[in-house]
Amino acid sequence: MTVFTCFMVLMMLLVGGIGADLMKAEMERTRLQNTLDRAVLAAADLDQKSTPADVVTDYFEKSGMGSYLNSVTVDEGLNFRTVTANASTKSTTSFMRLVGVDELNVPAAGQASERIANVEISLVLDISGSMVSNGKIQNLRDAAAVFVDTVIRPETEDLVSVSLVPYSEHVNVGEDIFKEIKTYHRHDFSYCVEIPDFEFDNANFDLSRTYDQMQHFQWNYDGRNNDRSDTVCPSEDDYETIAPLSQNANRLKQQISRFQPRAGTSIFMGMKWATALLDPSFRPVVTKLIGKNKIDNEFAGRPVAYDDIETLKTIILMTDGKNDRSNRIADWAYDSEGDYEHWSKYNFNWYLSNYVNRNDRWRYYTSDYYTATKGDTLLDNICDAAKDKGIVIWAIGFEVDDHGAGEMRKCASTPSHFFRVEGVEITEAFKAIARTINQLRLTQ
Repeated sequence: MTVFTCFMVLMMLLVGGIGADLMKAEMERTRLQNTLDRAVLAAADLDQKSTPADVVTDYFEKSGMGSYLNSVTVDEGLNFRTVTANASTKSTTSFMRLVGVDELNVPAAGQASERIANVEISLVLDISGSMVSNGKIQNLRDAAAVFVDTVIRPETEDLVSVSLVPYSEHVNVGEDIFKEIKTYHRHDFSYCVEIPDFEFDNANFDLSRTYDQMQHFQWNYDGRNNDRSDTVCPSEDDYETIAPLSQNANRLKQQISRFQPRAGTSIFMGMKWATALLDPSFRPVVTKLIGKNKIDNEFAGRPVAYDDIETLKTIILMTDGKNDRSNRIADWAYDSEGDYEHWSKYNFNWYLSNYVNRNDRWRYYTSDYYTATKGDTLLDNICDAAKDKGIVIWAIGFEVDDHGAGEMRKCASTPSHFFRVEGVEITEAFKAIARTINQLRLTQ
């Protein structure tokens, strides 16, 4: 029994020792693997200035494991970089040597890649009148320019398209887009399109429908002047119109730099056009604009189908406020060329104050078109429709009140896709979104 007991004790010690040797080897393997993972992640970053192999080597040397690195393989092209590395070492044993195992192999392998796939972006920016305060318009200009420079780079050529959608009380689609959709063309003072409420339930843009052209007039009134610089539909000015599917960073930044605060706020309208520019139903319009050299040939076939796994569709929706009311002139007072011309020359409320009996003014001349509550409903509807199609929505509430923040948070894909920012923080929000769009991922 004494001999047997001694034998069993020795066996237990040996088994315990084997466990200790294995734990030591696993700890070494974990340290080696963590170093390798960090190294390949840093090396695969397309913004990395050093060569990938040098980055991986430097990580191992700084960790005191320079001799452990076996190989680094780099596969890269115009829009991607994949870095694969292998390393190994040996862990000496203290107990397993008793059974003839003097050391254990400790291997590590990993691969990381950054790939810029096809990306379709709608950048929706609020240029309403409230942007005049606290330097907000300049902060927006700076932040949006940083975003453009981050997502449009030499290595993203022909891969990333940005549709810029400035909005205030309405969205001027521009003459080029306006000519490619069916409309009741009333005038050439501006190019906004009235979209039926039920169309906000869908992500698509119905090109078979004939849309009414928005009235060109101004109802904002300072109580004194015949001002027409703040029309509901922005005037035909380059900086106020949609810039569809562009990869010209300089041109986009030039347009952004000219933004000026104006009119009211219809977030839902900007969101509808942002979604339309990502929906395959809008492809015929894009194709025609390509044929007219208004969009680069490389974007033929866009917007691509939603099930295209190589393409990310995303919207960045920014506002500094919330949906507001918007009125229209009664149909009977806006149904002829003479009426169109008349209201382009007179501020609506200035004219009524000077030429129309006060008791008749609102009853006969105006109609409530959108209320703030209706605007919130339409925004919720189009945001849900876009998310149902897999479009990723980022929302930025720039110095908004709690109501505005709530609406933007609901619109975002997730709560983490919503940013509530003040002042220059807006630039950091745009940076974070831009970097996430072109995110780095550990693939193995």
